[in-house]
Amino acid sequence: MTTQTKARGIDTKHATPTFARNVVHFVRVLRGAGLPMSPAHAVDALDALRHLDLTRRDDVHAALAAILTGAPDEREIFDAAFALFWRDPDFEGKLRALLLPKVQGGVPPPRRNNRLADALAARAGARPNATPPPSHEEHVLRAHATFSAEERLRQRDFDTLDANEWRALRHLIRARRLPLATERTRRLKAASHGTHADLRASARQAVRAGGDWTGWKYRAPVERKLPLVLLLDISGSMSSYSRAVLYFCHALLQSRERLQVFLFGTRLTHATRALRERDPDIALAQLAAQVADWSGGTRIGATLAEFNRRWARRVLGGRATVLIVTDGLDHDASGALGEEMARLHRFAHRVVWLNPLLRYRDFAPKARGVQAMLPHVDAHFPVHNLESLEAFARGLSGAPHAAPAARALHRLSPGESRWS
Repeated sequence: MTTQTKARGIDTKHATPTFARNVVHFVRVLRGAGLPMSPAHAVDALDALRHLDLTRRDDVHAALAAILTGAPDEREIFDAAFALFWRDPDFEGKLRALLLPKVQGGVPPPRRNNRLADALAARAGARPNATPPPSHEEHVLRAHATFSAEERLRQRDFDTLDANEWRALRHLIRARRLPLATERTRRLKAASHGTHADLRASARQAVRAGGDWTGWKYRAPVERKLPLVLLLDISGSMSSYSRAVLYFCHALLQSRERLQVFLFGTRLTHATRALRERDPDIALAQLAAQVADWSGGTRIGATLAEFNRRWARRVLGGRATVLIVTDGLDHDASGALGEEMARLHRFAHRVVWLNPLLRYRDFAPKARGVQAMLPHVDAHFPVHNLESLEAFARGLSGAPHAAPAARALHRLSPGESRWS
């Protein structure tokens, strides 16, 4: 904390402006790290700290945690931010130490939080008192009609991204949460206007108004989100693409979408619970520790047989759509892929195949696994960069409610987003 408030008994009225700026700055850091902060949280925090002794660090920590956190998974980020922000005024040095590799010793190092590091780095670079270094060089800028860095990143193949581009991609996916498709049900809910008049509610309102029937109540159909089930290939050839799709699934689960995620390589793993973690990096680290066959071989037929036997009846109710993300290169010699795909097709309302190999315009279904899967899918989409992923999401949000009369294969060229 500031030196003006470290001594017990000092008048905190003169230290209020500086301390208030620090508290507001701390709330902004938490918002940058992903916590749902608003200006009202900063006002409540300042109001609560007026009744505390600011020299008692534990009391300040407990008060701010009670006001600024609302879920158990937010407490870990808050504790790390509090320790880093309020312990040392030189938190830039702490940030650099956080980003440096740690030496493995007898005690395991603390888990790094990339969201907190990004938030502190952004706030460190945006300090109002920071002065740029003097420069005596003259630079001539020539502006050309070029794509922005974000536009280039949207068109980059997932398999060619470096560490910094992966971090930028994660933020772009998180910022672009697209609502998925909904369908009308037979249930009705209260509405201010509509075509279904609610006679009982209108009569009760007329009795309360002394017999005035000028105000009517209505009911409208309830819309519900369609469930999605994702089967994601995590073999060696799909490593980069599956990582990007997992970031996309994490954003959907944070938006409370009805999504179930399964990973398959040589075995099947249910990954929905791990992806509910608020921090995507922690979620992927937990999955990497949980899944033993990550970046290994592929047995699509055997894993689909396990899914059809154990999970299909549980998760494929309510007109669920199945998304299969794989390149179709099956290493299983049993030849059961076609039969299991046909069984999955009977369980699901719709089967969509996301294939990174569609980025090649001369793609031809020559592999045995691809030939076995093609007759049993309703749509075939590319998924090799952020642009294709967003195009698929937009198509998914506008997908038709009813199943097509004839389930014909619809192959798309890279960049298209039409539904069959």
